[in-house]
Amino acid sequence: MRLTLIAFCLGVWLLQQQAELPPARWLWLLPLMSSVLWLPVLTRSVFEFARRTGIVLLCAALGFAWAGWRAEMRLDGRLPAHWQGVDVELVGVLSDLPHVNARGERFVFDVEHVATPNAPMLQRVQLTRYWPREATRFEPRMKAGERWRLTVRMKMPYGTRNPHGFDLEAWMLERGIAASGYVRETPAPQRVAAQAHTPAAWIAATRAAVRDRIFATLGDAPYAGVIAALVVGDQRSIPHEQWRAFTRTGVNHLLSISGLHVTMIAALAGWLVASVWRRLPRQAEHLPARQAGLVAAVLAAFGYALLAGFQVPAQRTLFMLVALALAFWGRREPRPFTALVVALFVVLLIDPWAVLSAGFWLSFGAMAAILWVTLGRVALPDKLRGWVTVQGAVTLALAPVLLLLFQQVSLVSPLANALAIPLVSWLITPLALLGVLVAPLWQVAAWLMAWLGAGLNWAGDLPLAVTTLPAPAWWAVGLALAGTVWTLLPRGFPLRVLGLLLWLPLLFPLRDAIAPGHFRAEVIDVGQGTAVLIRTANRALLYDTGAAFADSDSGERIVVPFLRASGVGELTGLIVTHDDNDHSGGMRSVLRDVPTGWLLHGLPAASPLLGGVAAARHCMRGQRWNWDGVQFEILNPRPAAHAETRRRDNDYSCVLRVASRRHSLLLTGDGERRTELELLESGQLAPVSVLLAGHHGSLTSSIPEFVAATRPHWVVFTQGYRNRYGHPHPRVVERFRTIDARVLRSDSGGLIRFDFGEAGVEASQYRPTYRRYWQADVLRP
Repeated sequence: MRLTLIAFCLGVWLLQQQAELPPARWLWLLPLMSSVLWLPVLTRSVFEFARRTGIVLLCAALGFAWAGWRAEMRLDGRLPAHWQGVDVELVGVLSDLPHVNARGERFVFDVEHVATPNAPMLQRVQLTRYWPREATRFEPRMKAGERWRLTVRMKMPYGTRNPHGFDLEAWMLERGIAASGYVRETPAPQRVAAQAHTPAAWIAATRAAVRDRIFATLGDAPYAGVIAALVVGDQRSIPHEQWRAFTRTGVNHLLSISGLHVTMIAALAGWLVASVWRRLPRQAEHLPARQAGLVAAVLAAFGYALLAGFQVPAQRTLFMLVALALAFWGRREPRPFTALVVALFVVLLIDPWAVLSAGFWLSFGAMAAILWVTLGRVALPDKLRGWVTVQGAVTLALAPVLLLLFQQVSLVSPLANALAIPLVSWLITPLALLGVLVAPLWQVAAWLMAWLGAGLNWAGDLPLAVTTLPAPAWWAVGLALAGTVWTLLPRGFPLRVLGLLLWLPLLFPLRDAIAPGHFRAEVIDVGQGTAVLIRTANRALLYDTGAAFADSDSGERIVVPFLRASGVGELTGLIVTHDDNDHSGGMRSVLRDVPTGWLLHGLPAASPLLGGVAAARHCMRGQRWNWDGVQFEILNPRPAAHAETRRRDNDYSCVLRVASRRHSLLLTGDGERRTELELLESGQLAPVSVLLAGHHGSLTSSIPEFVAATRPHWVVFTQGYRNRYGHPHPRVVERFRTIDARVLRSDSGGLIRFDFGEAGVEASQYRPTYRRYWQADVLRP
């Protein structure tokens, strides 16, 4: 049974790797053809191997077809392209906890009725209600469980696309979110009911009420957000700096609803009920105490999972507990590996897109590692040795997966978890849950968490707390996992240590070398903003850092992960062109997380971004340097420009030209007409191979004279999908098409890479090259 269920799960995974969904009429034909093909051997026992192979293939085909059918239905429920940007009136319920930030309130809205005639029926959308511009205090207006009538303006699911980056479109697909948008204040939003009478609304309102009580009790306690995360699964309540410390120490799985917490609550509930049941003879005659405890354990796990938002770790643990409970109920020998496989099957049966989340792989991987080193062993170790063995096994087994997903592993994780697991699981979490009944216990839990947090902050700040490596190849991860399985075999197996040799391709990956005299430019997809990585044989330069958001920035979310995945451990230099948020917003995160040699900028001297930054100076015409046979030169602004008080911010932009012997790249930041005229007057302009269009293709830039002087073979526009500025302007695009320049856009192409070599310039786009079926056709270039 385990092999057939695993085959089904592999079929589900395979479907998620497809660039296009197979036609619906072919999905169920696949398992039918498979069964017909193997029917002769299925009925003849002499071909046992063929029979089993046929069953496995049939199950894999069923998994592929099941996931494809589910995907087809979910994609059919998305917002059609022609309804983007159109006002639509919706009636529905807030089915999750709203998230409040400096810009507004973001929430998930379960649609019950679409009042706009002929508008599509959407089941679930994600909306933002912005704060009024004149507001000085931000009082939440939207509450979980309420029913509202809203006029909204939406767009299709869309996110930035970079190698090894977060896939927002996949995340929205998994959660059934058909569109995202914002609430219009005219006509005014109308609350229809303070409490909708649906199960989802009641659960959401209960979670919100508990969360509000936690914050009312704890006030400004620094770890109040952690207590809320442990009780109701609201991880967004944890401040960003705390999450960073938890991630660097490898304990972030504990500071949310983890499988360990669910297991602990189930075990406690089962033990209490079984103990009481034994003292009730009449009830015990009808239902043995053992079985009563099993029922209580499963119900407690289910209730806690619901309170926590039914996340993947909680689902996995719940389904495993159900499988084990059924085995114990029938007085059969429980098989934990079988229970794990059944849980895997049930999770993917309910949610075929769970394989796209990191939590899925980490959750099931950790449990598989624990079972591998604890079950079937002849000699059981003492408790301390067993604990050390389990911690080491989990760390070793998850390290390849962490390097594949995040390109970093916490080296202090084993020690940090050795302290944090018993403290969080057996003290802090029970106290936090009991606080629902006795509120002062939340104070005790928060005090213990503050004590633990101080230690985690210290450990996370250690120089060698985290190690990073470039994103590994899938085959290197597979070899490392195989080596881990071999190394963790029971004592007595020969040459177990040789399994570590299979880690070598992961620890020492092959580098994609750039020859001297050549260079590579990668236009990172940061949405409405700019960030370009330029690499020579031995140096790396980052040109701009993307935008800052209400609760994070592009530097931390996009740029730093991309640098890490690309193997860029340090930057020789950083250029921040000017003071606009969409160019400088990620600067602090980049400087914090990536060692950087020097900074050139077009920022005001009193800019708060420059506080504490050493080796920083203004960029100005005449600055030039040579890296590995590649020439870099600042063409603008003039040295005297920084003393001008009436100059627009955009015209302080650092204009950079990068040139090899035969090809060149020109980046002008947000330089407008004045910048381009100064460049023309300077006599420095010449035809270029690639041009990053000024100001994202605004009509204020790319004047006809400038376009004629540069005559690029390629022109790149960096802008967000359906941005409110209308970039790039059609007239600007037409100017470049008139000179036969090839036009590329980051919203349709994702990350855009140029390799400048002797043979010419090679361009590639990440989004169309690594397409997945959930990406909307309208975004194709």
